[in-house]
Amino acid sequence: MSRLTRAEERALAAIDSSALVCLLRDLISVPSISGSDAEADIQHLLAKKVLALDLDVDLWSMDLASLMARPDFPGVESPRREAWGLVAVLPGESADPALVLQGHVDVVPPGDPDRWAAAPFDPVVEAGRVLGRGACDMKAGVATNLAALAAVKAAGIELREALALHFVVGEEDGGLGAFGTLARGHTGRACVITEPTSGTLITANAGALTFTIEVPGSATHASTSYAGRSAIDGYLGIHRGLQQLEARRNRVVEPLMREYPTAYPISVGRLTAGDWASSVPDRLVAEGRMGIRIDEDPALARVELEEQVASVASRDAFLRDHPPSVRWSGGQFAGGRLPEGHGLRDLVGHAHADAAATAPPRERGAPYGSDQRLYQADGIPTLHYGPGEVHLAHGPHESVAIDELVTVTEVLVLSILRSCGTR
Repeated sequence: MSRLTRAEERALAAIDSSALVCLLRDLISVPSISGSDAEADIQHLLAKKVLALDLDVDLWSMDLASLMARPDFPGVESPRREAWGLVAVLPGESADPALVLQGHVDVVPPGDPDRWAAAPFDPVVEAGRVLGRGACDMKAGVATNLAALAAVKAAGIELREALALHFVVGEEDGGLGAFGTLARGHTGRACVITEPTSGTLITANAGALTFTIEVPGSATHASTSYAGRSAIDGYLGIHRGLQQLEARRNRVVEPLMREYPTAYPISVGRLTAGDWASSVPDRLVAEGRMGIRIDEDPALARVELEEQVASVASRDAFLRDHPPSVRWSGGQFAGGRLPEGHGLRDLVGHAHADAAATAPPRERGAPYGSDQRLYQADGIPTLHYGPGEVHLAHGPHESVAIDELVTVTEVLVLSILRSCGTR
């Protein structure tokens, strides 16, 4: 453990845990589902909060048509009328921030409301935890980013180098917000994305590619089903083929991913077939997600899945003459990793050890796509460290421990002071 400086002690003492919880509850109360108008609402709410801290603020409406026309656009799954970017900077001696703290403000839909103990956007504090949609993924991280900077300001500490906060929309469906933020020229020398990491350092992310498979059939009346061909029956063989492909692709796993039972899953999340119960369906649409390796070329992964679908179809008498189609729809997340030996790993790891009075957190990879690959591709070394447990994300029991919120805020405070320096 390092000995804390007086400035570090002052900043840690200035953390307002009650205000931190209140901030998180305010953020959860905004139903900022990906693609909804509430994405704009929460960005404007956060803009008011950073303006109150006397930061340099850039709040802008993104040119969606221009961004989506770029060949490297990461894709979207939710239609949008608008998208807002928000960056707040505490200036320093150089224009290039020494550290960026990044968080996405969008959340996934809550699903069946009857499975929630309380309304998903009506946050509850219970047994030392904050519950609600987005509590873990990742409004907790957004709240800690803002609370850490607020503590530095409250302690009267002046940073030598600039610090930036990036608040982004659209992470859940591809990374539109981060893509637009980087395209606007906002950058930094290193970035911490405060996604939920369960007290670990995530220094690499596997990728995830969204796909759509359309399987044809031959419609007829249900009473003469033998005269047609159900698209559902045709899909069953393709589904088994996807499972076989998943097994093959997980025979060799990168070291940072070996703790996961399946490091690179292929999962179908939505099936649509038929339009009448008494008709044999002539079309099935399967939408899913293909996990890819940290350093894998997404183009090669796409070819592998397309060839598997074609191989299954070639062995089916109907599909051989009526081949299914594969489209790459929605978010397209490549993998990414922090460069080997980069100092950000030790900076955050030692800050965690000092704040939590423990050994530095272990390092691992994550089996999901994130904004990390966009920052990394832009030349900004990036890792994940934040409050919450990812297995609670996207479910009806989403919550985060208040103690963990405070600990992460302490780690971020130390990371800010040690990366940006003081005057």
